[in-house]
Amino acid sequence: MSSSDPALLVERDGPVAIIIIDDAPWNRMTLEFIDQLEVLIPELEEDASVRAIVIRGAQEQNFSVGMNLKQFVQGAQVKGGVDALLDQRLQVLSRIENLKKPVIAVMCGYCLGGGLELPLACHFRFAAQEGAQIGLPEMDLGTVPAWGGSARLSRCVGRDHALDMILRGKKISGPRALEIGLVNEVWPNDLLQSKAIELAHELSSQPPLAIEGVLKAVIQGEFVPLATAINLEREAVNKTAASKHRAEGMQAFIEKRKPDFSTDPV
Repeated sequence: MSSSDPALLVERDGPVAIIIIDDAPWNRMTLEFIDQLEVLIPELEEDASVRAIVIRGAQEQNFSVGMNLKQFVQGAQVKGGVDALLDQRLQVLSRIENLKKPVIAVMCGYCLGGGLELPLACHFRFAAQEGAQIGLPEMDLGTVPAWGGSARLSRCVGRDHALDMILRGKKISGPRALEIGLVNEVWPNDLLQSKAIELAHELSSQPPLAIEGVLKAVIQGEFVPLATAINLEREAVNKTAASKHRAEGMQAFIEKRKPDFSTDPV
């Protein structure tokens, strides 16, 4: 892939933006991919017509095998050192995790290294019923996860499962990932993409200010004192209080009909 080639593609399905890691069949997260993702995520966040985001790999064979390791030395030189190279990835994943719009990762085939660390920063993860190999195999390279994988995985599945996966370099299946709470749902391979899009449309029909408030309250409130978390929830309540969508929701409840949150909430 040359520097002029797109490393990712973006498709639209109404209010749903679909980000495609465009390096089939392995869908490596190249330097170019991270650079383009770093620019794209803020753009999608500010685009009011986008209400949910799906991330998948090109050709639907693999999600991603993670970083293109052949670019590691080059990346460190270009970015000004290894720390700067890794910091960019951590910042991009943090931006995804703290988006005010829900993000769904579609996990099939290889989901390894950064190919698991990116989904761990997403709000929903769907995995394939068959063929998925999900893991953080950095031990095989004599190193450790470097894009927040150890921290997010332990918070997601608990210390015991995280240590079991990381220290043993395990690659687990979609059904096993569901058992330990790593993914939200598992679907047959031929339904996986459509089910993720279906969820994205379901979330897109919800009031965006309320979605934003819940995401912030849950993500930022998870590991802070209870009083701080409750304050985050109160901020969300206050932000929605005067919105058109709250008025619409209340009126729809009184009239016993489905609310319409398709308009501008302000």
